Amino acid sequence: MNPESDSARHTQLPSRRGVLAGTAAVAGVAVGVGATAARAAAPPLLGTYDVVVIGAGAAGMTAALTAAKQGLTCVVVEKAPTFGGSAARSGAGIWIPNNSVILAAGVPDTPAKAAAYLAAVVGPEIPAARQQAFLAHGPAMLSFVMANSPLRFRWMEGYSDYYPELPGGLPNGRSIEPDQLDGNVLGAELAHLNPPYLAVPSGMVVFSADYKWLALSAVSVKGAAVAVECLARGTRAALRGETPLTMGQALAGGLRAGLASAGVPVWLNTPLTDLYSEAGTVTGAVVTRNGTPGLLRARRGVIVGSGGFEHNAAMRNQYQQQPIGTEWTVGAKENTGDGIRAGERAGGSLALMDDAWWGPAIPLPGEPYFCLAERTLPGGLLVNAAGSRFVNEAGPYSDVVHTMYERNPTDPDIPAWLIVDQNYRNRYLFKDIAPTFVLPADWYNSGAAYKAWTVDALATAIGVPAAALRTTVSRFNSLALNGDDTDFGRGDSAYDHYYTDPAVLPNSCLAPLWLPPYYVFRIVPGDLGTKGGLRTDARARVLRADGTVIPGLYAAGNASAAVMGHSYAGAGSTIGPAMTFGYVAALAAAGVL
Repeated sequence: MNPESDSARHTQLPSRRGVLAGTAAVAGVAVGVGATAARAAAPPLLGTYDVVVIGAGAAGMTAALTAAKQGLTCVVVEKAPTFGGSAARSGAGIWIPNNSVILAAGVPDTPAKAAAYLAAVVGPEIPAARQQAFLAHGPAMLSFVMANSPLRFRWMEGYSDYYPELPGGLPNGRSIEPDQLDGNVLGAELAHLNPPYLAVPSGMVVFSADYKWLALSAVSVKGAAVAVECLARGTRAALRGETPLTMGQALAGGLRAGLASAGVPVWLNTPLTDLYSEAGTVTGAVVTRNGTPGLLRARRGVIVGSGGFEHNAAMRNQYQQQPIGTEWTVGAKENTGDGIRAGERAGGSLALMDDAWWGPAIPLPGEPYFCLAERTLPGGLLVNAAGSRFVNEAGPYSDVVHTMYERNPTDPDIPAWLIVDQNYRNRYLFKDIAPTFVLPADWYNSGAAYKAWTVDALATAIGVPAAALRTTVSRFNSLALNGDDTDFGRGDSAYDHYYTDPAVLPNSCLAPLWLPPYYVFRIVPGDLGTKGGLRTDARARVLRADGTVIPGLYAAGNASAAVMGHSYAGAGSTIGPAMTFGYVAALAAAGVL
């Protein structure tokens, strides 16, 4: 599909009888508003279902499972040779207030707190009805998934909401993640699970919540204990003959197992080509199956859960700020906006196309590394091209990149530079490099990392003014020793202290740089995926520019404009709403909502 094609074009099937009879052609194909009439052969009919789901990620598989349990026939088509999409690659944090898992764990959440917090985070840009739909249906979705799949979930205790100081925010967090799942439940389908972004160390079973402590395993008793427990989990699983899955692997695997039990077919290597309509209603999807175009008819609707457009350079250049690139994202490589463009051609309007689920990333050879703990741990700071700090390094990752883009035109900070010293390297895991271990040579050869014995030499290596960098490091060190970042407020929020070292006092976010050699890492605007897409209502129905509904067309996940708006409420603000609105879309298609 050409992302540069006319967004107003929209193909229609005028003859339902002909398609249902399996004819190889229809009388004509009409194009969208303002376009001229054309005639073309229709692709062969591949099947007729109540619901056709585009994309086998968290949104699509949740939607398909829901449709099936509502008694609807359903098929899932997936462009990739694997299922799971970006969700399978992720840590699979899920942010859903008032769900049964956190309430059972004693989290003091209430609907009023959740509504106040979400409204404060996203602001008036997102209609209140959509916010309320997410909050109302999220807990029911999670309970439904647990009742209809092998998935179980754990509270990520201590992983704060990203703005806990706002009304309704929870410093101890609302986020959950999948519990351990035996991959053997998938049988042969396990081979088709999209691999993780970062592989779990061999022989270990690691949850997302463990990484906070694994980063500290060389300097923390609890960190060491968590590492031992991760190894023990792996040993127990091996003795039981299991294939243990956690994080995104568990989430995608569990949803796929649910689909298998429900008898829902998942067609891999089957990309969406376009949507079909009759009399203004979307009634099917054209896909490429075994190299040949074919039509899937949908009696109740098509649910687009095909992901964002992070790997579509033309779309990123069209909608997003520069500099931007497809090489800085960790989203699934198949996410090129196919569903978004098809929905737009069908008349759907778009929103939030300028935004993404941003986070600082190091452009390592082969694949970028999305920085979480590394920029937050004490003993590191971020500087711009002038050699100056410009942001709270420990703040929410999306905010750091928003700041980078806001400041870059007048005070260049793309790339920015993360500076640490040998004391930091002696204490903390960096990516998957153990403390004191030598960094890979290709990090240096590619320009992703530099090492120098003086701050001046480091400044020369990265091309920033040496005097300014000396002043910045000196200023930072004095703030760190006092434990009070009066310049950028690092450590003022409970969120800032999650990926830090509690042994460092008086502020676990802050420690001076004093032991050479020094290390510096190139930082660019990375992302987990784009967050703009088809504009939807509270029932996940795709809207035209005038606010009217396109009958038969639904969207969820990163193919739709995020309910989080330009912000990010907490860990799992991508997957929680994606699954929820996939669930909502299927209920709406079933006529329940």
